[in-house]
Amino acid sequence: MTTVADAYSRRAGEYVDLFGSMSAVHPSDRQLVETWVDGAAGPVLDAGCGPGQWTAHLVGRGHDARGIDLVPAFVERARSVYPGIPFSVGSMDRIDEPDASLGGILAWYSTIHHAPDRIGVPLAEFARTLRPGGSLLLGYFDSESTVDRFDHAVAPAYRWPAPTLRALLGDHGFDVVEQHRRTGREHRPHGAVVARLGEH
Repeated sequence: MTTVADAYSRRAGEYVDLFGSMSAVHPSDRQLVETWVDGAAGPVLDAGCGPGQWTAHLVGRGHDARGIDLVPAFVERARSVYPGIPFSVGSMDRIDEPDASLGGILAWYSTIHHAPDRIGVPLAEFARTLRPGGSLLLGYFDSESTVDRFDHAVAPAYRWPAPTLRALLGDHGFDVVEQHRRTGREHRPHGAVVARLGEH
């Protein structure tokens, strides 16, 4: 994922201007994330936190949350705008957390650049670091029928059919408890899935 991180680093300022605040969040997405996190028990990791707005929002709701991102410019921005909240440069492919230590993981469009032969790497890390019963909220670009590679503005990305993603999560010990889809003329179809890690 180094190439993807480099691509985001080159356009970090542009990304922050477009997406780096909660005012850019769709109201239904905000409600979904808030409802999810308020049901999470234990520390929460914002995996692929970007400039940190979601992490700060979770902390503002009273949760013990921290953020990681591969892009140093995003982490520097997050630390400067949200002092006191822990942010670090890190990869969701190798999460620096002990086994079964987290109550929740937010992966909000942060796995979109993982190809089908690599998506299992972060899913396995999510399963490793979540406590039994811990919850994952994953946001993604939705596809009707097949995994679809497309030219994202920053780096190539993938759309996923919900049944395919649900099966992959099941392979890693997750039970899908909610699925959401949002469409509109002005944007690609969006999907979100809430999955709970089964008892080991």
